[in-house]
Amino acid sequence: MKDFGIDAYTPAQMAARVEKAGIVKGNMDFLSMYILSVLAGVFIAFGAILYTYVIHDSSLSLGMTKLIGGMVFCLGLVLVIVAGAELFTGNNLIVMACVSRRITIVRLLRNWIIVFCGNFAGSLVVVWLVSQSGQWTSSGVAVGVKALMIANGKVNLAFGQAISRGILCNILVCLAVWLCFSCRSVTDKILAIIFPITAFVALGFEHSVANMYFIPAGLLLKQTPQVLSAAEKMLGQAPDLSRLTIFGFLIRNLLPVTIGNIIGGGLLVSIIYWFVYLRRAAAEPVRKIMTKGPPTIAPDKTVAEAVETMKRHSVGSVLVGESEDKAVGIVSEADIVRKVLAAGTKPDTVKVTEIMSSPLISVDVKTPVYKIYNTMTEHRIRHLVITDKDQKVGFVSVKDLLRGPAS
Repeated sequence: MKDFGIDAYTPAQMAARVEKAGIVKGNMDFLSMYILSVLAGVFIAFGAILYTYVIHDSSLSLGMTKLIGGMVFCLGLVLVIVAGAELFTGNNLIVMACVSRRITIVRLLRNWIIVFCGNFAGSLVVVWLVSQSGQWTSSGVAVGVKALMIANGKVNLAFGQAISRGILCNILVCLAVWLCFSCRSVTDKILAIIFPITAFVALGFEHSVANMYFIPAGLLLKQTPQVLSAAEKMLGQAPDLSRLTIFGFLIRNLLPVTIGNIIGGGLLVSIIYWFVYLRRAAAEPVRKIMTKGPPTIAPDKTVAEAVETMKRHSVGSVLVGESEDKAVGIVSEADIVRKVLAAGTKPDTVKVTEIMSSPLISVDVKTPVYKIYNTMTEHRIRHLVITDKDQKVGFVSVKDLLRGPAS
């Protein structure tokens, strides 16, 4: 009977789960990735809106105000993790899969670029919607003034300050995401998120995606006379908004903060945990994960007979050949669906040799796991034969790679 655990995953298990998630994210199709990244931008913007509204008129001390603001900002990452979305800062953890050579650097950068752009688009959509909602002019324009001052403070950071705050921010954000990989329930995930995210917000660290909402909001408010007048009355003088420009946003803040986020999450958190838990696994020989392989059927058999063999052995593929050592190809469930059923052909009229994938590619039993990934990616295949001194000794599939070594 399968064991359904209730304890949190161990750090070693968390590392393996993060790596597998990185493989999935790195190979996600463009449209799904972009839509999910737009959603993440929207979700983080929701957290930023709530943060601004809650702290704009607090009578509490600075520390308590920041603490409460940080707690409500957690809404953004809770939505990203629980509802499902692609967030640039959290996706810095994909570095673990890249360093293990489970995905290529091209796949890593593709994910980051698409997700970054999608996050930006989602944030700007929310900025426009809030500008049309009248939210900034509520409470006697105090909310708008607070949003303006938040944005102005961010563009007045020195370049080095912005990088440092970006590093510190994404250490905490990626640790929050990392902790979520230890969780088995929604409640666990929410609790795992609250403390790291509250800390980074309360301490004033810089989050690139949050700033995609905060600073564009400030740029719009800078053009609002009602807000500027209210800001002057509250401050006793006209605020210096000379750096609150598109240049100030992109070059003075977003660029250094993004660099800092990548260093904090992509290098510090990801590399450290990879080194501790995954560096040996990446170089393990394939014998650690190989299986006996699927059953073999003769080349003159039909697809219908192949299906019966799969059912009988509870497998998703069969080798084609006179014997296991003389296999010339492989037929998977995907081949049957794509090449037979989708074409409206009857399975009992098609020979397995007509739809099999061939030739079978083999690798030595001592080959490191990361090279198996590279071979499968290069040849666009899902199965490999494992040999020892030119004798077939096993088989490995994509499922075997994702499952990893037996514990």
